Amino acid sequence: MLTATRIRAGLARVLPGALAIFAVVPAHAQQFPARPVRLVVPYPPGGANDIVARLLAPGMGEQLGQNVVVDNRGGANTIIGSELVATAAPNGHTILMIAAGHAINPSLYPKLPYDTARDFAPIALVGDGAYVLVAHPSLGIASTAGLIALAKSKPGQVAYASSSIGNLTHLAAELFNSLAGIKMLHVPYKGGGPAMLDLLGGRVAVFFSTVAVARPHLQTGRIKGLGVTTPRRSLALPDLPTIAESGLPGYAVSGWYGLVAPAATPKAVLDRLNGVVRGALRPADIKEKLLGVGVEVVDATPAQFGELITAELAKWDKVVRPLGITPE
Repeated sequence: MLTATRIRAGLARVLPGALAIFAVVPAHAQQFPARPVRLVVPYPPGGANDIVARLLAPGMGEQLGQNVVVDNRGGANTIIGSELVATAAPNGHTILMIAAGHAINPSLYPKLPYDTARDFAPIALVGDGAYVLVAHPSLGIASTAGLIALAKSKPGQVAYASSSIGNLTHLAAELFNSLAGIKMLHVPYKGGGPAMLDLLGGRVAVFFSTVAVARPHLQTGRIKGLGVTTPRRSLALPDLPTIAESGLPGYAVSGWYGLVAPAATPKAVLDRLNGVVRGALRPADIKEKLLGVGVEVVDATPAQFGELITAELAKWDKVVRPLGITPE
């Protein structure tokens, strides 16, 4: 017959082993979220990536029942912040806000401290940001076709600005050169602001600008909009045609934004975060604020976002490597 003494003795022998088993249960098996979620932005505060993250965070936190804390880890062209997340515990508590440059870096840098294709798991595509091809009015052109004709008649003489070597304002122009069979002269700057100032002054002819930088000057007529880079017209600039429809069929460049997690994050956690992001993007005021910086909300599953990243990695590899572009 079992006595209380014998039961306690048995428990004393069994419990340590049982507790040891529970001790090795991985952290991601615990209920998610167990604490605040760290949203790493691999850029300094104030840029578009940071703005998008800060618009998302409150709505995500409300649904998760935990704060979503934006942590700016800028530097090394997003590599510092990206490495931090790639090596973080795969439990959903540390995630990364990425932009299109995430898929460009593997072609620019011969060696990264992580594998872009293998070390991250897609969570959600947040939005699609158009760039806009703008020209100085003195060129006397009104369309993409007109720019191509001018550049063909003056090879190497039409100067285009970029906000730095190897970023999307540069590579959008190089893809344009390649598809159009032209050669424009690259003039790199340290930021979109200085590039736009020189375009306004007529010191360069064209610029693939963000919508946020270009729109005030388009409204005053100080620059001419030729087309947007996305496959369809932008809600932020609805009167402008796409570059594809105005002279260069097949051209498409998207300044997208999205969220990823460490690669081994469980599917259930990724799906939960995907639903939370989509919910945070649903309010009309959030969509309006994002559109203010040129970002249109896109609804996508983790798998669909993963397909986009894979396609973008291949696309920019074909542009960067043949040209031998290296970062500043």
